[in-house]
Amino acid sequence: MIRVISGIYKGARLRKVSSPLVRPMPDKLKTALFNILRDEVRDTNVLDGFAGTGSIGIEALSRGAAGAVFIEHFPTAAAVLKRNLEKCGASASSHVIVQEFNRAVILLAHEHARFNLIFLDPPYRLLDERDPLKVIAKRGILAPGGLIVLRHHFKTKFHTKYFALARRTTIGDDTLSFYREAPATGASSDAPGAEPGPPET
Repeated sequence: MIRVISGIYKGARLRKVSSPLVRPMPDKLKTALFNILRDEVRDTNVLDGFAGTGSIGIEALSRGAAGAVFIEHFPTAAAVLKRNLEKCGASASSHVIVQEFNRAVILLAHEHARFNLIFLDPPYRLLDERDPLKVIAKRGILAPGGLIVLRHHFKTKFHTKYFALARRTTIGDDTLSFYREAPATGASSDAPGAEPGPPET
């Protein structure tokens, strides 16, 4: 079962996608994520990339985000996502883009969209092939002072030169990496100033 944990949609049960391509974030990990973010969600513009069921973006809306854009390339998942938004009454504050992630970001950049919070939950294997933060940096869709949260397998040795790592938290097999705009000196994610969070079990 996927549910909304807190906020105005608390307790709402969200539909799942019957496909191994979609892996919703477990409640324990989602709770940890939003406990870290706390008031950083309220009144923000949110981008939920590789959105799947929309669980993360909907949780953000439930906790006071001003609006959310969902990117999901898999049509079956996108259809479920739209039904979940309708069930929660969140369609009016949301927009769903059914397109490949990079193309969707380019489209959003052309529309001059900017986001305070960007959640990325790509297929694990994607991070072995490319860096999804590159197109975000190149197209400038992260608002000044904004935050990117990337979910990945704890064994994935992911590094990016486009943003600075602010924190890492691991729970079970999942790691959440938090990135902010790199300092003007060009520091990368493996810079000494990064503050990894202690693993949790």
